[in-house]
Amino acid sequence: MILENTGLNGLKSDLSYLDESAEKVGFIRWQWEYYRATYDYKIESNDNEYFLRINTRAIEGKLERPDTVLEVEAVYIGRATFPHGLEYESEIPAFVQKTANLKLTELKQLLEA
Repeated sequence: MILENTGLNGLKSDLSYLDESAEKVGFIRWQWEYYRATYDYKIESNDNEYFLRINTRAIEGKLERPDTVLEVEAVYIGRATFPHGLEYESEIPAFVQKTANLKLTELKQLLEA
């Protein structure tokens, strides 16, 4: 599910500060290549795992440089599926949605500081 109105879409940050801020909140830069990076936050609920995911794209530089400027493209959440992957059509439990909103707010505050 794509999360709208997070306040993160279009936000820009250099790679080193985004990495540092995301790590403080609990996100991990998981997938990356020269021009894109994905930050994930794992939320466990009963017998399911959900991942809050933030997609970014380099708008200046390449990801191997700490001064590369990234822009947030999309924020979404999905349920982990076996053996790997995310399913985005499932209903998100209220607890998971609340946790996701809290983490997004914390990250937004750090990036806007």
